[in-house]
Amino acid sequence: METKTHHKMTLIEKILASKSGKKFVRPGDIIWANIDHLMTHDVCGPGTFALFKEKFGEKAKVFDRKKVVVIPDHYIFTQNKHAQRNLQILRDFSKEQNLPYFYDAHSENYKGVCHVALSEEGFCLPGTILLGTDSHTCTAGAYGSFATGVGNTDAAFVLGTGKLWFKVPETLKFVFQGQKPKHVMAKDLILQIIGDLGVDGGTYRSLEVGGPVIKALNMEERMSLCNMAIECGGKNAVIEADEVTLKDIEGKAKSSFQVFESDSDYKYTYKKEYIGEKLESLVARPHSPDNIIPAFKLGHQELTRAYIGSCTGGKLEDFKAAAKILKGQKVKIDTFVVPATTKVAADLEKETFDGRPLLQIFKEAGATIGKPSCAACLGGPEDTFGRANDAQKVISTTNRNFPGRMGSKLAEVFLASPYTVAASSLTGRVTDPREFVN
Repeated sequence: METKTHHKMTLIEKILASKSGKKFVRPGDIIWANIDHLMTHDVCGPGTFALFKEKFGEKAKVFDRKKVVVIPDHYIFTQNKHAQRNLQILRDFSKEQNLPYFYDAHSENYKGVCHVALSEEGFCLPGTILLGTDSHTCTAGAYGSFATGVGNTDAAFVLGTGKLWFKVPETLKFVFQGQKPKHVMAKDLILQIIGDLGVDGGTYRSLEVGGPVIKALNMEERMSLCNMAIECGGKNAVIEADEVTLKDIEGKAKSSFQVFESDSDYKYTYKKEYIGEKLESLVARPHSPDNIIPAFKLGHQELTRAYIGSCTGGKLEDFKAAAKILKGQKVKIDTFVVPATTKVAADLEKETFDGRPLLQIFKEAGATIGKPSCAACLGGPEDTFGRANDAQKVISTTNRNFPGRMGSKLAEVFLASPYTVAASSLTGRVTDPREFVN
């Protein structure tokens, strides 16, 4: 007689099973899943909308107006005619489809960087599937959701049907034990993972990150960690939802949600443990996010520019960290501070450190403040804010340092945490922040 064994599942497998109406799924299974929210922006939105109309008809309506989120954020403060045309396409489509969640760039409804805005507006929710036409959509996995980037074709299909097919990813487990040093941030944790896996070691795999160090992180730090899963090829990253998560989404959830946890005795094919106390402030050297080295070993590296911003490093927590180091100091190199969203920009004026507004601390330190957007994180047109247009050596809180990523192919980009970037802006060379933080 055959006995039925209870199939153990990870958190992500449980979400994919639930959204595809199955009792259980295994890595490698092909499933059709119902999508909770689809986000697009000014870079991929026009292509997605064109494909949607081509395949579903000029008069077709999106599968659910309330599940489509349109957030222009990439090339918006530029006179470039193609960028402006893209914004107009988003306006026209959102109006025609009567989309309630269109956050127009040049209006009081403007939000800023999509991944941070999705969190602020309550679209990042446990147990849901959030797709975006942007590889850093994996940021939302910080909320215990399955969040991943898709191409225009997949997005157009979702617009028409509300479904998408997936291969269930294998899960890699990372556990951070103990406590992290004060000068180490979430950016350092994910750089460590990327350094260990390499830029393709996580390809089409789910990264599940947990342990006492992670439980102690606030939501914005968890977002920074999940944000860079794609930099090692990850399909997504996920952190189990807990009381920190639920407190964050209280009163702003845009749909219903369900909290899932991985089965405690699940047999992961790959599991790695880290000792929190041994973690270092890290830097990813040009031209790859996996080219990591502890900051203290790179103290000889001269820099010409520092950049604090983007979906990875432009959240309020990132600026609080930078302000701790910059208060009462003067930067030695050109330093740019670019809030991710209009809410973060407003918070920079309200939030204080040692009795001074963060914005004032940055201005007094000699930093240049940018308007909330993706800005120089991905280069863009000539008039994009803070564009590195020559052989700059930039230390940045952003997520990619490929040649040309921030503008010029001659620029060298070093990726680091807000602490490390702020400390380096004061010295003009790569600087371990421990002496400033502890």
